Amino acid sequence: MESKHHYWGMFIHRAGLAFAFLNPPISAIFSPYDWIGYFPDFMKGYVPDMVLLHVFGATEAVIGFWILSGKRIFIPSLLATIYLALIVVLNYQGFQVLFRDISILAMAVSLMMFSCTCKYCQTRPQ
Repeated sequence: MESKHHYWGMFIHRAGLAFAFLNPPISAIFSPYDWIGYFPDFMKGYVPDMVLLHVFGATEAVIGFWILSGKRIFIPSLLATIYLALIVVLNYQGFQVLFRDISILAMAVSLMMFSCTCKYCQTRPQ
């Protein structure tokens, strides 16, 4: 049985990461041109920019709500890790703005590690 401190600590961890995935799609509804510039050029032109932005935002919202739910959070934490790593790598020229994403990436990796149920993650180092 987990302690109240552990439960609430993990909830706050999940809520913080979920917020980072729920805020951009909501903000993109009201200020889409503030967000479309973060997409690399090679992703643009296949569909209208606003479609790309809002479809990507919908996937972010799904990840955010899934993490917040606390159900099988390894999968959305893994997806969050991949999203954040790609955002930082593909937008390295904007690092002075995106440096905080490294901290959010660390939260996603941490949550992924805490929620992993494989035999390697369940053994404690000596």
